[in-house]
Amino acid sequence: MARLFGTDGVRGIANVELTPELAFKLGYAAATYFGREVANPKIIIGRDTRRSGPMLESALAAGICSAGGNAHLLGVMPTPAVSFLTSEVKANAGVVISASHNPFEDNGIKFFSQTGHKLPDAVEDEIAAIVAQPIEYQKAASGSSVGTIIYETGLAEKYIKHILSTAYTKLNGLKVVMDCSNGANSEIAPVILRGLGAEVVTIFNEPNGININNGCGSTHLEALQKKVVEEGAQIGIANDGDADRCLAVDENGEALDGDQIMLICAAELMKQGKLHDKMLVTTVMSNVGLHKAMKDMGGKTAKTAVGDRYVLEEMLKNKYSLGGEQSGHIIFSEYAKTGDGILTAVQLLCAMVKNNKSLSELGAMMTKYPQVLMNVRVADKNGWQENAAIQEVIKTYQEELGDNGQILVRASGTEPLIRIMAEGPEQSRLEKIASAIADVVTKELA
Repeated sequence: MARLFGTDGVRGIANVELTPELAFKLGYAAATYFGREVANPKIIIGRDTRRSGPMLESALAAGICSAGGNAHLLGVMPTPAVSFLTSEVKANAGVVISASHNPFEDNGIKFFSQTGHKLPDAVEDEIAAIVAQPIEYQKAASGSSVGTIIYETGLAEKYIKHILSTAYTKLNGLKVVMDCSNGANSEIAPVILRGLGAEVVTIFNEPNGININNGCGSTHLEALQKKVVEEGAQIGIANDGDADRCLAVDENGEALDGDQIMLICAAELMKQGKLHDKMLVTTVMSNVGLHKAMKDMGGKTAKTAVGDRYVLEEMLKNKYSLGGEQSGHIIFSEYAKTGDGILTAVQLLCAMVKNNKSLSELGAMMTKYPQVLMNVRVADKNGWQENAAIQEVIKTYQEELGDNGQILVRASGTEPLIRIMAEGPEQSRLEKIASAIADVVTKELA
């Protein structure tokens, strides 16, 4: 049976796969789980701007109340704000209703513990087990033990104040184009940047329920790139629908990915003596150029599996200060317990001002090596790691590339595909390497 929780909560097409009934059961299960140690658990709920958000919010809140919990509704709120506020207001859990960078038809439900961290797999599995059981209403809450729904106001200000406190310089004189992705930060992000003194031009900050991530945000930078050049701005910032990612565009309209942003911020933290053990945590997808640039600066990098939860696990285990993904999911552990697109933007902008350099100059600290990606459809993706022929061809080409490149082969989490990435100095050679590996995978598994 497929696991209910994916890599980032429960996802699906709203009202088709992620139904109000499932949302109700998730609310009931969460309040049951978090109510084991405390009566009437306090659970806060934030959502992004999707049309299905209020529908799922109502069902989720009803489920929480049915199990005796109290549902505190924050309304539209970025994912990192819910993470921060969960511990700030001493809630027993936090919930975000969002499908992040996905199209508006999709939605998702993900939970945070009382510390503001994403739940470990074991806890998600316990909640899923409760969801799978029929609700025994004769044993459920009744009378005065039924929970209540509280509509919270003013909590966004707590989050805004927190982000403002992380800035180590004012942003006076900077002209910033802010792409809000018609998402959860459409109001909050401009307030924060203007509060630090920046001149802010906002785009895609008029959500209507169906335009979230539509040709905008961190997955569609084209409009932002054009606007930055038109406005003569120093930088463009793009978040995704729930504002846990940040990508940037320099003054020339060139895009910077998460690797480049992490390097700029890591360099500044090293100058301040705040990058613990001079270590930057990355995933295996990060560019070789990032690792080389960190080494040249006297820093180090650690690699984890793909996924921000694995980055965070490594950071927590060793108390590292900074980590993230090429996609722009970046964690500053001193200030946040999950990726925070607005916090990342503030730290990047402060680094620009502090160094008195343009974003293109700072971005040039890293040479991006070419990457070639290929997908091979297979009959069965399971057990490919044990295939001797595949392992041998990977080893051969990894030895050829040495420290100047990397080969990454992995199974897709959702499709019968083997994904191949080859990275190194020469695009043409990489294409031949990736094709050679793909040929072997096809011969062995297709």
